[in-house]
Amino acid sequence: MHQVSVHEAKTHLSRLLRRATAGEDVVITRSGRLVVRLVPVEEDRPVFGIDEGRFVVPDDFDDPLDEELLRAFEGRE
Repeated sequence: MHQVSVHEAKTHLSRLLRRATAGEDVVITRSGRLVVRLVPVEEDRPVFGIDEGRFVVPDDFDDPLDEELLRAFEGRE
């Protein structure tokens, strides 16, 4: 674990960010006490194609709804 003071963190923030994103444990201290830990953010990017083959879109997917189902959706039962 790499510990630095708040003053050192302000002075060398770019370097500390590189170390943290490379996987190193970087901790900032204030008056000798642990205050925060720098950790990289895990991006929530969508993974396209993750469900490929798990669902088949039926050929009639975009066909008009039958009258009974359409009335139910529109609240005209």
